[in-house]
Amino acid sequence: MRERGMWARTRADGSNHTGCDLANRGIVGHSAGRPRDASLVLGAFATLDFPLTDVQVFHTDRGSEFDNTRIDELLDVFDIKRSLPRKGNPYDNAVAESTNRPQKKELVYRNHYTTIEQLRHDLNDYVWWSDNQRLHSTLGYRSPKEFTEQGLVL
Repeated sequence: MRERGMWARTRADGSNHTGCDLANRGIVGHSAGRPRDASLVLGAFATLDFPLTDVQVFHTDRGSEFDNTRIDELLDVFDIKRSLPRKGNPYDNAVAESTNRPQKKELVYRNHYTTIEQLRHDLNDYVWWSDNQRLHSTLGYRSPKEFTEQGLVL
């Protein structure tokens, strides 16, 4: 079992939520919908393709959508440690920011979504592309899939 950590982030308008695997910078969980609340976060957990017991840490910003009893219960049941950034220190969220920056540029800002279904469809396509084809400088210009297949971890 590979130890995994997840960084989570939601878009400011509440349209989507993504989780990033700290071991390979892949997008491991994602969901889209409104409003921006715990259901988006739980929806992203539901899309993981590995057991929740593999997640060691769940790092989030201090957004209200993460301060929720249902999320706390999920973390407790699976013994996942919660990690929060220090107040006023954006560097604590560097991994999430570096994952979300290209997502915003390559997906969100290039498109005008009129329905959540359209966003969900494009988000699914983007996640597949990002994990299988997008090269990451942190990974030695490999995709997260290629990085993992080579037995590498950060």
